[in-house]
Amino acid sequence: MVREQVAARGVRDQRLLEAMRDIPRGEFVPEKEKHRALEDRALPIGGGQTISQPYMVALMLEALSLKGTETVLDVGAGSGYQTAILALLARHVYAIERDPALVESARAALARVGLLNHVTLVCGDGSLGYPPGAPYDAIVVGAGAPDVPAALVDQLADEGRLAIPVGTRALQELVLVRKSGGVAHRVGLGGCQFVPLRGVQGWDG
Repeated sequence: MVREQVAARGVRDQRLLEAMRDIPRGEFVPEKEKHRALEDRALPIGGGQTISQPYMVALMLEALSLKGTETVLDVGAGSGYQTAILALLARHVYAIERDPALVESARAALARVGLLNHVTLVCGDGSLGYPPGAPYDAIVVGAGAPDVPAALVDQLADEGRLAIPVGTRALQELVLVRKSGGVAHRVGLGGCQFVPLRGVQGWDG
């Protein structure tokens, strides 16, 4: 999957590609979806949520330019797949998910792959970030927002990076936000489709 579906589409970060090889995606999908775990597509994980397409995970995480020393916030952790990859790429990962059932599923999956000790996993409104862990060197959002939540920009460290899909409920653009001198600068990385980011600074606000 990594060679044929991710690297072949232009992802070049070798640490990221190695991390994706090391994390078995099948551990993070429901039993009935395990036969499709290696497909390059989003899959349902319950609660109206999905595990993101591997290529899109790679695209977002490569944009963060992680070196291994960072504190990262993963918003919309879902079943924990992206969180697990981040745990191999950063110093520590804070992951937030609003669905309690998915939080417990993610906790179990992260424990199975031996990465739970590298992650602080909490249940809450990810559109508001997670202030106790801030400031973050990088933030990644696995759901589409109507705009970049101000709370996430506020919790981003100076020179930090935020990858987030922004647009309508049906179609978004992946946006990379770089914070420099307290000012947020945006760069578009192309079109994408994610489930809606629900919360006070998401689609429920």
